[in-house]
Amino acid sequence: MVHLEVPSLPEPAWWRGRRVLVTGSTGFKGSWLTLWLHRLGAQVQGLALPPHTEPSLFKAARLDQLAPTALVDLRDRAAVATAVRTAAPEIILHLAAQALVGHAHQHPMETFDINTTGTLNVLEAIRQTPSVRCAVLATTDKVYRDTGDRQTFAEDAPLGGSEAYGASKAAAELIVSAYREAFLKPRGVAIATVRAGNVVGGGDWSDRRLFPEMIRAWSQNRPLVVRMPDAIRPWQHVLEPLAGYLILTERLSQDRSLAGAWNFGPDASAVANVRRVVEIAQKAHGGGAVQWHGPASPFHESDFLAVDSSQARDRLGVRCQWDLNRTIQATIAWYGRYRDGGDARALCDTDLESYQRSRPLVS
Repeated sequence: MVHLEVPSLPEPAWWRGRRVLVTGSTGFKGSWLTLWLHRLGAQVQGLALPPHTEPSLFKAARLDQLAPTALVDLRDRAAVATAVRTAAPEIILHLAAQALVGHAHQHPMETFDINTTGTLNVLEAIRQTPSVRCAVLATTDKVYRDTGDRQTFAEDAPLGGSEAYGASKAAAELIVSAYREAFLKPRGVAIATVRAGNVVGGGDWSDRRLFPEMIRAWSQNRPLVVRMPDAIRPWQHVLEPLAGYLILTERLSQDRSLAGAWNFGPDASAVANVRRVVEIAQKAHGGGAVQWHGPASPFHESDFLAVDSSQARDRLGVRCQWDLNRTIQATIAWYGRYRDGGDARALCDTDLESYQRSRPLVS
């Protein structure tokens, strides 16, 4: 790996004092983003449901002290419009979603309703709120059509969806595109979508995600059950895509030609199979039993998923800061320190400071 001289990081001077609304601020990624924006000096407000896990990073890090949060269901169009109008943000970062693939399989109607109608309600609120100048809306790397040929997806690859979650997010991409062209571009409002997935980091306690399941299993001295040890995914620490979202927002506000879809994925060395990730985590954790080849998934799961992030690298200068080993070690360490009584906000601050001191890596 070769180190660059200058890290690609959000610019505090640009964010200081800006009014920013984060939807999904009580979730895992939303909590990390809220904390980072606060550290950058932004005036952060949230729009979200109450935290859906116990414990939750939002509660553990006392983020309600940093960002007033309107508790609103995305499916309630009037409530979303009122909350956005009241917040009067310059910038919206839309992360709220039903983001669990397993839950989507069990509750497809709910998932489509939240991820499509909910996104539509946010876009309509943007259209009705004159203060909004730009918005970044998160979808997922699972929006692409899985052809089974193990291709790495660039932003112009066909959208698809072989399961409810990916399909709902692909549909959201089309909704955003229509609103951007028909309503928001003519008003000078810049809208981009961002596609990232397989993010890990301390403070995620969601069901049926690898690292939360790993921590739960090993803390209870039982084996981690792994369904697809050979499945390959683009693993990255949660701070990696969030840095990309923030940098994109800065540039988007000045250059509306950047409106469109963006991938944010890891360096090629971090595209690894589940077995390798678990083995690195075992070493970092100091052991932990594993049951390989657990029960088959009841829904479609690709055996290979990777995204081409060269557009973000070439046009925004965004590059990953942490390799796979450091990503996993930092995540396992966070959970271990929290278990031992560490303060969740302080643990996140430590990781943020460490990340911002890093230098980007290029293969």
